[in-house]
Amino acid sequence: MKEHSFTCPYCWETITVLIDTSIESQRYIEDCEVCCNPFQVSLKIKNTELLDFQALSIEQ
Repeated sequence: MKEHSFTCPYCWETITVLIDTSIESQRYIEDCEVCCNPFQVSLKIKNTELLDFQALSIEQ
């Protein structure tokens, strides 16, 4: 597991998520720990290194 910090697409606060680096491609929805809005996380891992990370707002 690795910690990764990024900016929430809603409130612009810096938040941190834990990433399981044993799974190469991941996509899931998580709530911001500050504003509670849901965002979609999409990431790619290779050899336990984070290659791509995106946190996108969910259109409602």
